[in-house]
Amino acid sequence: MAKSRLLTHDDYWAIWIGGLLLMVGLIVFFTQKPSGLADAPDWSAAMQAEAERVPFKSVAWYEASDAQMAIKGTSTVAGKWLKKLTGKPGGWSGNPLKGLIKTAAQADQAYARYGDEAQAAKQEAANQLAAARAAQTLASEAQFQDEAKNQATVSAIEAWRKAKTRASDLQKKANVRAGNIIPDLLMLFVLFLVLFGAAKQISGTPFGEYAPGFILVFLLAVLAYWIAGQADLKAMGLGYAIWAILFGLIISNTIGTPKWAEPALGTEFYIKIGLVLLGAEILLGKVLAIGLPGIFVAWVVTPIVLVSTYWFGQRVLGIKSKTLNMTISADMSVCGVSAAVATAAACKASKEELTLAVGLSMVFTSIMMVALPAFINWVGIPEILGGAWLGGTIDATGAVVAAGAFLGDKALSVAATIKMIQNVLIGVIAFGVAVYFTTRVDKGEKSQVGASEIWKRFPKFIIGFLGASIVFSLLYESIGDQQAYSLIEQGVIGGFTKNLRGWMFCLAFVSIGLSTNFKALKSQLQGGRPLLLYVLGQSFNLVLTLAMAYLMFYVIFDGVLEKI
Repeated sequence: MAKSRLLTHDDYWAIWIGGLLLMVGLIVFFTQKPSGLADAPDWSAAMQAEAERVPFKSVAWYEASDAQMAIKGTSTVAGKWLKKLTGKPGGWSGNPLKGLIKTAAQADQAYARYGDEAQAAKQEAANQLAAARAAQTLASEAQFQDEAKNQATVSAIEAWRKAKTRASDLQKKANVRAGNIIPDLLMLFVLFLVLFGAAKQISGTPFGEYAPGFILVFLLAVLAYWIAGQADLKAMGLGYAIWAILFGLIISNTIGTPKWAEPALGTEFYIKIGLVLLGAEILLGKVLAIGLPGIFVAWVVTPIVLVSTYWFGQRVLGIKSKTLNMTISADMSVCGVSAAVATAAACKASKEELTLAVGLSMVFTSIMMVALPAFINWVGIPEILGGAWLGGTIDATGAVVAAGAFLGDKALSVAATIKMIQNVLIGVIAFGVAVYFTTRVDKGEKSQVGASEIWKRFPKFIIGFLGASIVFSLLYESIGDQQAYSLIEQGVIGGFTKNLRGWMFCLAFVSIGLSTNFKALKSQLQGGRPLLLYVLGQSFNLVLTLAMAYLMFYVIFDGVLEKI
């Protein structure tokens, strides 16, 4: 008797496993709440009241925000343990072992090196706070009608926030804790092996065949995270994704990927679980909070670029593979790897085509996350406009956050929010591509294609992605801002599932590298046309996104700038 697809298909297992992990996170963080949460004032209301009273983010507004952020779900015993369990190798320079093991002597050395500087920075932050309060008092005495005094206050507050951030960073460097992450990595390995091995056993791959290969995949994932933690490489924007793919490629194109490892090379299996977990981070309330400008930038530009790039690849460049053309177009226009996987599943692209699209995305994301902020600062593009531009064009969410941080807090907030809005389109685009390829590209001799064929083509894990987004959005809105921030943002997501999502993606990238052979990939390059498609498509994306962001934030909805 044949097993149901509910127990054999990767899409459904992504929903079951992702849903289970999200449920575990909810149970743990909602049953053990951090101290102070029950009696915490309504800081969001205080921030709202202050925003209505003062025409800029005042000292009191930031203090209320800091107080709200201080109460985290990860401060509980269970929260700390889960965050530690799902963590990755730490940062290091000089001695690579510091990424895995930090001794008491090393902790003492760190304090000796940064302790005094951290104390000095803390005092400087206190001095800047006093200056900011004094400037705001003068602005308040003028009833915030004196623009010069208002601007002086804003500058003073910005100086305080920068000093506070510097003090916090130095304090972290000084307060290094001795510890050994290897036992946690072993526990995480066992958790993954049992969870994934059971799924594979039920779906038809014996546990004994899956386990040996997963050992290799997991070890390479740990190595990728470990190397990415090196200070100089991290500063260059060379994240774990690049190393994970590179290490896999080196093995597959030299000694060759062992046959016994192939059952564990689940590129789509791992990344689909990660995408279901990502759904919990797409909170609809936050998507709407930035208003129509961000929605226009993300939801109008993206489909225009997608369709235009696909048309250009087919009609002008003459790319033979429509699935490769579509996968690259979605990868470049929506949100990188996540969109590439969903689209590849919808149009039935080959693994080689998916690998090529992901490879192009990784290379250009690394370049853009460094080059775009530098260009924005060089030409003097306003911070909010620059943030919107970054959020709408850089592929990976992590790279968007890193790039936004180069410009400032406002740019970071706008960039991350627009990328979040854009991520919502993953499901919509996947469905649209499934319908298009089923009814127009792959219908063969059939004049009509029924709903059943479209459903068969549709990547089912998107249901888990959207379901997680809806459930967590409703939950977030129903429990109040403070509890939502503490238990969801800095609990379930920040302390558990976000780390797990990173591991899922890293395992997927290792699988991509191990399953890719340059000889097979060579046939997909087609004289450099895919590269040309990506470069020209991304260039069009850059121009259109910048124009739309300027139009939305500075012309049509210019009043929204005061609320950011």
